[in-house]
Amino acid sequence: MTERGDRLADDRPVRRVVAYQDAPWDPEVWPGTIPAVAQVMREGLELGSGVTFLVGENGSGKSTLVEGIATAYGLPPEGGSNQGSHITRPSESPLGEWLRVERSPSAARWGFFLRAETMHGYYTYLEELGGPDAVLHSLSHGESFNELLETKLNHPQFVAGLVVLDEPEAALSFESTLRWLANLDEMVRRGTQVLCATHSPILASLPGARLLETGEWGIRESTWEDLEIVQHWRLYLADPQRYLRHLL
Repeated sequence: MTERGDRLADDRPVRRVVAYQDAPWDPEVWPGTIPAVAQVMREGLELGSGVTFLVGENGSGKSTLVEGIATAYGLPPEGGSNQGSHITRPSESPLGEWLRVERSPSAARWGFFLRAETMHGYYTYLEELGGPDAVLHSLSHGESFNELLETKLNHPQFVAGLVVLDEPEAALSFESTLRWLANLDEMVRRGTQVLCATHSPILASLPGARLLETGEWGIRESTWEDLEIVQHWRLYLADPQRYLRHLL
């Protein structure tokens, strides 16, 4: 960690998330049946400064966790900043109501939640408000995400706070993903704390990021080389037929 990163470590917007003692969760009922969620409910989860990636298969709980932490922090469950809110069709789990966020007293309170699957509704909300953000609907999927990156997430006005990302790579090309890597690094240098659920081995390669892998084991620390998704991509790109002959 850089010297600046060390100074910012005590100013984390989220130091830790823990379950309320009276949280009505049931390990036999979803989302308590998800091992990663159950682990957080039992043990809590500490977030360091900089970027934390949750990486895992579909259904392993990474999106449920980032959504729950975002809403516990006070961010709109369908995306956006804590300075505005919109609701189209509630679909989030109750996890955000079960979790309590432990904040650093001097930490910035600003935050933003980018949830890939609900950005269309968020863009409509911005369009109805008017102003410069109304252009997002006229952009391609990837262009709109890149515009959010520059005008919301990595804008000099927002020098710190919490940014929660749920699978942003869904809209990104290879070159755009590299662009996000550079911007994430810059955001960290400004003091932004980032929590990101991803399937992207490219995003997960960000130097200095903490990697948490979700699966049937719950949550475990990992290195980039040991991530299952990295191993699968390497094998597939080296020999696609190894996979295709079992699928087609």
